Amino acid sequence: MAAAAEEGQVISVHSVEEWKAHLESANLSKKLVVVDFTASWCGPCRFIGPILAEIAKKLPGVIFLKVDVDELKTVAADWAIEAMPTFIFLKEGSIVDKVVGAQKDILVATIHKHAGPGAGAGAGAKATASA
Repeated sequence: MAAAAEEGQVISVHSVEEWKAHLESANLSKKLVVVDFTASWCGPCRFIGPILAEIAKKLPGVIFLKVDVDELKTVAADWAIEAMPTFIFLKEGSIVDKVVGAQKDILVATIHKHAGPGAGAGAGAKATASA
């Protein structure tokens, strides 16, 4: 499927159908899913966006999705998103954690906590750029 070609990237979701397809695919893969609920007008969201993209490059075993709350209001409402950015962590369709705000260290720690040892590209493949 298309998801395999997009490993290591943050995938922007633009329709409810896309959202459902990504979640269904992720549930089958049993991978950790990190969903960034964001908004174009949100300053902290713009700050954390490039950081999330760098994290995604380092962790191809994790699925990263980005949902604009203004574009997909029903999805944001379904997941009770009240502040941006909000990061929801899903495993097999269930929420396992949540981080609210552009808190890089907490976000990274939470991703590593739930991703498991097989999610990264290996200890020797650390990215040289740090945000």
